[in-house]
Amino acid sequence: MEEDRVKLICKRTVVSTKPVEQGRLYRFSVFDHVMEPNHIRFVYYYQSSKTREPGEITKKLRESLAYTLNCYPIVTGRLVKETAGTEENRWKVKSNDAGVRMIEARATGTVEEWRSSVNREEELKLVHWEDMYHLPYYWSTFYVQVTEFESGGLAIGLSCTHLLADPVCAMMFIRTWADLTLTRNMMTPPIFHSLPPRRFSSHKLSNNQLLSHYIRSSSLTGPSPNITVDYMVTITLLFPDPMVQVGENEPGLTAFEILAGLFCVCVSRAKGKRNELTDMSLCLDVRKLLRLDQSYFGNCMVYHKVHYSKPVKAIDRLLLLSYVVQEIHNVTKGLLDYHAVMDLVEWLGSNNNNPISNGSDLVCTNLENMGNPRPMMFEEDLMLSHLSCYVEGPVAGGGQVIVLPSPSGEGPMSRVVMVSLPQREMVKVLEDELLQSFSPVLLWKLQNKKNNKD
Repeated sequence: MEEDRVKLICKRTVVSTKPVEQGRLYRFSVFDHVMEPNHIRFVYYYQSSKTREPGEITKKLRESLAYTLNCYPIVTGRLVKETAGTEENRWKVKSNDAGVRMIEARATGTVEEWRSSVNREEELKLVHWEDMYHLPYYWSTFYVQVTEFESGGLAIGLSCTHLLADPVCAMMFIRTWADLTLTRNMMTPPIFHSLPPRRFSSHKLSNNQLLSHYIRSSSLTGPSPNITVDYMVTITLLFPDPMVQVGENEPGLTAFEILAGLFCVCVSRAKGKRNELTDMSLCLDVRKLLRLDQSYFGNCMVYHKVHYSKPVKAIDRLLLLSYVVQEIHNVTKGLLDYHAVMDLVEWLGSNNNNPISNGSDLVCTNLENMGNPRPMMFEEDLMLSHLSCYVEGPVAGGGQVIVLPSPSGEGPMSRVVMVSLPQREMVKVLEDELLQSFSPVLLWKLQNKKNNKD
């Protein structure tokens, strides 16, 4: 039997250092409610140039986490349901300072050795998660795991229910924790308030493709039955400068739009689609559209299906890529506007907020703007070397493309892309000449343990 390389030391409850306002209720927005069945997992890997005693850095992080939680009373509370009124059977968070669960663990070797041989199943052992059980009032909505590598390095795992937070919130939580650990100063405190009301009441409901996607998906409860049953493979690629291939002659395009278009074309080919493109949904942050601060805490990312304006023909693939990128650009800079988002908010508010499902769509999530001039450092000698992100549940679709900022030291237009696809599709995507023309660097490949033959 293969030895488990991760050893759990203990599971603790970490509470804030200051008492919270007992009994305060935090109500969720319509964007929160539709994300209820999903959860998020992040793993941050840090290389270390300093030798420490076992448990030393974990103790420091545990103490600084308690200070961080002072600013996040919604994270330390517990889920409850009111049994009367207009919001009957709707989840809320009751502030009670119950804290978050923290798992402490050890792993063999170094971070670099781990990354060279880890599979998907093993990586998820670095980010603890528990599904809600029959007593939700005792269930922690956030879990933190700190894993020290015996020969150097550290992994910090964060998991949470999507009901409370989107990936932007989760990343901001980690940054706040890092800032407080390193400097004891919080650069960007979280903001808790309701979604804003519509500014212009005279607006009439228009042909809203964003709203149409949610209306159609509200009848779905999970992935499409047409999704091929296959082991999922996750790879991480570094694209040094995706703008070189497409963006130089197309002003206004973003790296995300180009990379989402690239994977749409390549995945379509991998699925055997000759004269059509795979269904694709974009996951986009709308905080700026709603004039919310980036530190707004709560779900504020929406899913918008890409509709192709004309039939696809077997043309030159660079021309096809340019066409798809332009269609994506039309969504991000045109179709997805303030009124489209507010139409959705109002429709969700007046209808039963069934959870959204993306069926078998390829889902492309834009997190490229989550980079920051300040490195995300917990200690001066701990350097972030890699970040993994998983969104699990009905919104995951038939495959995921997550565009992340590149590590410090890379070019300003470089991006890291984490891709999860069925194995047979992934093999074809990686061999695709169009993908290779972008000169991607394979940083990591994760697959299910059952399918790892090496």
